[in-house]
Amino acid sequence: MKKIASALLSVYYKDGLEPIVRLLHEQGVTLYSTGGTQTFIEQLGIPVIPVEDLTGYPSIFGGRVKTLHPAVFGGILYRRDNPGDAAQAEQHSIPAIDMVVVDLYPFEETVASGASAEDIIEKIDIGGISLIRAGAKNFADTLIVSSRNQYADVLTILTAKTGSTDLNDRRRYAQEAFATTSHYDTAINGYFLDSPQSVLRYGENPHQSATFYGDLDAMFDKLHGKELSFNNLVDVDACIQLIDEFSDDTATFAIIKHTNACGIATASTAKEAYLNALACDPVSAFGGVVVTNRPVDLGTAEELNKLFMEILIAPDFAPEALSLLQSKKNRILLRRKPVELPTKLVKTILNGVLEQDKDNRTETGADFTVVTEKAPTESEVRALEFALKVCKHTKSNTIVLAREGQLLASGVGQTSRVDALKQAIEKAHAFGFDLTGSVMASDAFFPFPDCVEIAAKAGITAVVQPGGSIRDADSISFCNQNGLAMVTTGVRHFKH
Repeated sequence: MKKIASALLSVYYKDGLEPIVRLLHEQGVTLYSTGGTQTFIEQLGIPVIPVEDLTGYPSIFGGRVKTLHPAVFGGILYRRDNPGDAAQAEQHSIPAIDMVVVDLYPFEETVASGASAEDIIEKIDIGGISLIRAGAKNFADTLIVSSRNQYADVLTILTAKTGSTDLNDRRRYAQEAFATTSHYDTAINGYFLDSPQSVLRYGENPHQSATFYGDLDAMFDKLHGKELSFNNLVDVDACIQLIDEFSDDTATFAIIKHTNACGIATASTAKEAYLNALACDPVSAFGGVVVTNRPVDLGTAEELNKLFMEILIAPDFAPEALSLLQSKKNRILLRRKPVELPTKLVKTILNGVLEQDKDNRTETGADFTVVTEKAPTESEVRALEFALKVCKHTKSNTIVLAREGQLLASGVGQTSRVDALKQAIEKAHAFGFDLTGSVMASDAFFPFPDCVEIAAKAGITAVVQPGGSIRDADSISFCNQNGLAMVTTGVRHFKH
């Protein structure tokens, strides 16, 4: 175990940083920082040493050079158990830096926003990526935190180990750091190679022109079929976002239509998962996009081949399965490759661009707060977890009805939550599902008790929703009177 005595913090995004700063201060860690991060720490009333006090140089060239100095990199890189390194550090008054918290300028987001070449170049991080590589290289002595997505885990480690880390912690963070720098440099390389782009036949509709900017070959091997269209790409993205919610431990199949799941199921085999997904809405499945997290074998392929689908995405295909599926001329078959996906979402709107974090929250039973007298059973909890994953990736307003491992129906993109529920119930009944004992998930709170009243009449026995309505008590009271279990998560999942 190594005790953290000093830390350098220099980040672009400050959200989520405060708890780490406060914990380090409480644990007696000496803090060094630069620029905006230094100001952020000072505004918390916590002592911080400017990096300039270490280097003897101010930030120069418009902030292009701040941390690039032996006093900083020496403190990160010198080997604590090497007598020669330790002697040189003492000779040159270089203090050890045991922890580095740094992120990178938003290069990809800047490119995607349509910014000028000058602005894009300024978002090529030099000092940050150098600090990450230095901290990762010397993981034997230094903890490198290279993403705000790691903050919660860092807090857990430092709290549990009272300000210390072990070699496994530091090595794991080093690996994640090198993954970060690799992805970042690849994006920059792609920009200077005049990033790959594909002119599509047309956009969302035939009268709209469209271009895809990105390297699809890095993400998929296209094994068969015609070129991907604009709408294909949008649905493929929806498929990937949804399937990634599910563990590879269990076979999962999803069928997407206009970015919403018209069928999804998990099962012990791929074939069973597919058949259960198809059963949800075999009408909408026609012409859909299908995705799975399991290699496609011949038995599964024989069932898939009965359906007219635009695209099938899988991690792999058995040779005989591939041969069968290639019998349909235009069917697109994609073999997925492991590629890190962006953590930001960018959208043009009005006369500008909206940027937001990707919705990375996925609640489990551990996040549920039981608010009714009756608690959900273990099976209902698993069904609620399943329903929430689907709900998160369905257009709002949405209601999702499910049982453990299978979507039964969903109400999609309705202006009223009641309408979404009625639509879901009607669809479930249309395809022969008995909703008795099923569960319901809502992407947002219930403003009135009408949804739980309708759900109870349909036979639904457990409900999950964010909570937070001033009328929550009305819905909870009805559930108590009618034997329904309700849990809240405190997290809304609107999707527009």
